Amino acid sequence: MRTKITTAFSTRINAVGLPIIALCWVSFFWGTTWLASKEGVKHMPALQLAAIRQFIAGILYISFFLFKKAPWPKGKQWKTILILSILNFALSNGLSTWGVKYISSGLGAIIGAIVPLWIVIISLFRGERLARLAILGLIVSFGGVCVIFYDHLHDFLEPDFRFGIILSLIATLTWAFGTLYIKKKAASFNPYFSLGLQMFISSIFLFAYTGATGTSISLDSIPAISWGAIAYLVIFGSVLTFIAFIYALQHLPAEISSIYSYINLIIAVILGAIIFGESLNAAIAIGATVTLTGLYIVNYSMRKTRKQSSILTKKPVN
Repeated sequence: MRTKITTAFSTRINAVGLPIIALCWVSFFWGTTWLASKEGVKHMPALQLAAIRQFIAGILYISFFLFKKAPWPKGKQWKTILILSILNFALSNGLSTWGVKYISSGLGAIIGAIVPLWIVIISLFRGERLARLAILGLIVSFGGVCVIFYDHLHDFLEPDFRFGIILSLIATLTWAFGTLYIKKKAASFNPYFSLGLQMFISSIFLFAYTGATGTSISLDSIPAISWGAIAYLVIFGSVLTFIAFIYALQHLPAEISSIYSYINLIIAVILGAIIFGESLNAAIAIGATVTLTGLYIVNYSMRKTRKQSSILTKKPVN
């Protein structure tokens, strides 16, 4: 009897508990990585930090799968990995890390959350018809962003602030292209192994760029606090949280697993205000709330459209 109860409890935890715990982990720790990046780039070049982070994390992933004797990607799978390593890691992660050198971690997180808006805009330019609800969400989110930036209008007079905003926006755009690309090229290989390869390859690109432009510093010149930020980003940002993220995606409905994108934004803004004393006033609070509402509407509309398309595809023809 005791064995049956233990087995039933364990099964229940594995079916529901662990995926939810994984989602909570992702929601919190990906919010904190914005602060770790902010602290790290105060004392060293941002792209070098991103390169070191991705190199170490990539080596850890690859070493694990080499030990497990996992099969390597084949043929066209390498093309997908190469493109995603450029879009999602070299550009998106690299530029977002560079961006928070000039803007607050909270603002960087808010900008980072607008990826669904880029997906809607890209879809419009590709000639796709969008539901009115998605367009409404786009308008609402844009209104929220305007409210947030109203509080920063005077900051736009500073070239560094403008540069940080541009970098952060490009980072979200490249992530959106990466998201659309991976949906088009559904991966058939191990997603964890793929992440490690993407991180490692992207680090090579970033090391090559920082070396060619002379924008890196010697390793012994990197202060302990930046090494601490890199260690945190590798362990909690690139390894454990990515594993939890993919696990949550595989075991939870899409509408639940997407919650992390709202929560980590809130975590970043609140902790940024507490730890770094970043601005957290009514305009930012209201603007962030409106933006999140619009993002929810966009995500809901996109999920609804995908579900309807799936039903129509599966419907038998008489």
